Amino acid sequence: MLHFIQTLISGLSLGSIYALIALGYTMVYGIAKMLNFAHGDVIMIGAYAGIVTVMSLGLPPVIAIILSIVICALLGMLIEFLAYKPLRSAPSLSVLITAIGVSYFLQNIALLIFGSQQRAYPTMADFPTYNIGGIQIDGITILTLAVTAVIMIALTLFINKTKLGKAMRAVSEDKAAASLMGISVNRTITMTFAIGSALAAFASIFYGMTYVYIKPTTGAMPGIKAFTAAVFGGIGSIPGAMLGGILLGLIEQFSKTYISTLWADAIVFGVLVVVLVVKPTGLLGKQMSEKV
Repeated sequence: MLHFIQTLISGLSLGSIYALIALGYTMVYGIAKMLNFAHGDVIMIGAYAGIVTVMSLGLPPVIAIILSIVICALLGMLIEFLAYKPLRSAPSLSVLITAIGVSYFLQNIALLIFGSQQRAYPTMADFPTYNIGGIQIDGITILTLAVTAVIMIALTLFINKTKLGKAMRAVSEDKAAASLMGISVNRTITMTFAIGSALAAFASIFYGMTYVYIKPTTGAMPGIKAFTAAVFGGIGSIPGAMLGGILLGLIEQFSKTYISTLWADAIVFGVLVVVLVVKPTGLLGKQMSEKV
């Protein structure tokens, strides 16, 4: 029983990181209807920003966190301006190929600057490990879950209650109609990318503190799995991203513990296929009707 509970906690820890990354994915897709496959690599850049700030410049961790958020937000805006804005009216396949190209571009830039060797992420704070009845619970696990839940609630309130959030919903519904109502579509989409990339910075911080070692390809697989989590929960749904991330982490961890580490990824993607066959919009996704 203790082994089961310990696996459950490990799955929640992994799932909360997937959920945090998935929130950025679903934010951009829900508003701009673009799949930003470079999102995982923005996380990698955010992690390196934290490493350089603390390890090379010797600045306090709080400065590293702020700089990571600022750098990732600016990078997201730059990527949107240079790579995605010119393709606003292009076919989805063109946007997809561009996103993959941006991903490899960021990986190779990191490779040129930092090399292929892994670098240790700095300790931003000391988190205690709690022992409850023989069950080990890391403080970072509790904090990651709490921060992910708070960000999900804050994003939901932001989208539903603020002026910019309402503009984002209008752009998501109909860009042309939103423009006629006086909403700046370009500025709204740029802000969406900035927010989504800022969320990538948060993900980089918790990923770095949990898994420690960072390399240029660090964001690739977590990014793919977080995208899977967003689709699993219902891409475009903020609570769906949270739910999908947590469930994906649990499925992966239980698969590794009770079946095989070699089969874990296959099982994760197999479950996704089954869910999409049964419910194509994902667990919390809604069927959208298109007027013609």
